Amino acid sequence: MKKSIKPQSLLFPNPIIIVCTYDAQGKANAATLAWGGVASSEPPAVSIAVQPPRYTFTALNERKAFTVNLVPAKYVAEADYFGIASGRDADKFAVTGLTPVRSDVVDAPYIAEFPYVLECQVAHMLDLGRHTLFIGEVKGTLIEEDAQTWSDGLISWNAATRDYFIQGSSIGKAFDCGRRFIK
Repeated sequence: MKKSIKPQSLLFPNPIIIVCTYDAQGKANAATLAWGGVASSEPPAVSIAVQPPRYTFTALNERKAFTVNLVPAKYVAEADYFGIASGRDADKFAVTGLTPVRSDVVDAPYIAEFPYVLECQVAHMLDLGRHTLFIGEVKGTLIEEDAQTWSDGLISWNAATRDYFIQGSSIGKAFDCGRRFIK
């Protein structure tokens, strides 16, 4: 028998998404966002949902650019901190010791220590009530050169239980493992 759950559990696990922006003064900021994902394959685009009172919301409106950084497991504490501290009150990069790097493609920084980065230009905004959905067209993708299996060890989370998880090994190939049902 199935039971009712909170709407925060709509889809899980979710990737941990660290969004980096510059504020009006050019200060780099990083924020862990609960909601985001792929929005389109052509043009390539991602979506992120941000509440209007958040410091990141103002930066997104002013600069119209952001990066999406996926988090290796060894940085779980830094990722958690990015979600519980505000850039209004703290220099999150100075506190964590992580390194902001200016993107060559968009007006936003990315995190040097993280292996996978999407460089995005805000293409659309949609007010959904508590959150505003920002659609960022992906203008550049960066991946660590020596990352053979870069997806192993990236973290995701379950919003309902507030647990972090490590993504791991492949259990099948997309568009292939289900072929056994095609006659």
